Amino acid sequence: MESTALKTYLIERDIPNAGQLSQEQLAGIAQKSNAVVAEMGKGLEWVHSYVTENKVYCVYKAENEEALKEHAEKGGFPANSITELATIINPATAKN
Repeated sequence: MESTALKTYLIERDIPNAGQLSQEQLAGIAQKSNAVVAEMGKGLEWVHSYVTENKVYCVYKAENEEALKEHAEKGGFPANSITELATIINPATAKN
């Protein structure tokens, strides 16, 4: 499967009052993101996002950082910081 070749990234988006967005507004943002991902084709996958008071942190799988910048530009989303994740750990990691 091609998605196994994709790298995982964390995108930090500065969005004032993001935590106050309504479910309808969040749905609209998600719909726009999905549409741009579909338009761009293979090589980009939105995993999920975390909404805080003034920021949204998004986890994406992508071929490269340029694809994420293109997604942000086409969607009208800020991409204030894009960081490739080295690995993921969780409580199960402690069990070695």
